[in-house]
Amino acid sequence: MSILVVGSIAFDSIETPRGKAEKALGGSAQYFSIATSFFNPVSLVGVVGQDFPQEHLSYLSSRKVCLKGLQILDGQTFHWAGRYDDSYSDPQTLSTHLNVFENFSPQLPESYKSLPYVFLGNIDPLLQSHVLDQMQQPRIVACDTMNFWIGRKKKELLNTLSRVDIFFINETEAKELSAEKNLVQAARKIRRMGPRILVVKRGEYGSLMFTESSVFACPAYPLSDVVDPTGAGDSFAGGFMGYLAKKGASFEEDHLRRAVVYGNTMASFAIEDYSFNRLKSIDEALIEARFKEFSSLTGF
Repeated sequence: MSILVVGSIAFDSIETPRGKAEKALGGSAQYFSIATSFFNPVSLVGVVGQDFPQEHLSYLSSRKVCLKGLQILDGQTFHWAGRYDDSYSDPQTLSTHLNVFENFSPQLPESYKSLPYVFLGNIDPLLQSHVLDQMQQPRIVACDTMNFWIGRKKKELLNTLSRVDIFFINETEAKELSAEKNLVQAARKIRRMGPRILVVKRGEYGSLMFTESSVFACPAYPLSDVVDPTGAGDSFAGGFMGYLAKKGASFEEDHLRRAVVYGNTMASFAIEDYSFNRLKSIDEALIEARFKEFSSLTGF
């Protein structure tokens, strides 16, 4: 079954220690969709302007991404510009032009409303709830957020989290949302807000998954050459959700842990080049080969 994704579609102008990319294709919905498409079909909801390249829409369709929910409006596509320092941590925002994304109101096609799996990208939590209001009892709802919404719309975010099964968040944001300095205590507190599964993204240190009965740690894949970390988190979520849906949305511990490793696998590919360039060059065989390498990394 297809996975519904609602999120941003953007042009990103990126500066990293490796160089620059001007108006590269980006946005949470696209990174998630491309990563997920290696495991499962995707149904995308988003908005772009008349300047968005038709050839890329054709590429998405070729990757089993349904575009019935894509709005193409008069105007310009969302454009974000940012710069990473040598640490490749949170980027400095240089400019944000929301353009057609400013008044985005997700409207689900009728065929999307009964989809069993939902991923809500890091958009306004009011819009995330608006999407869920249109759904017909999905089996799994997953959600991402960012520090902007934690600081500006925490009440609305908490309302969304009460309806979520899986929550993706980075370590800094987890501590901010929970007002806890210790990550384990932060995770415990956030899970009481609603999500039964919490996945904490830790950049170069990998990820941690907290469930009711366990904590699972997965390292990041050791790369000697990081190019652009933009979209790594959404690629992680795409690998995680794609594998989980492929396995019938089982919450068994083994499936959840494998989903985390597939998430880290997809994120490791995403950061090897700007935009989706690396994701567009891989195939299932490369994904499986890197997944197996994680067994060697963590086995003892």
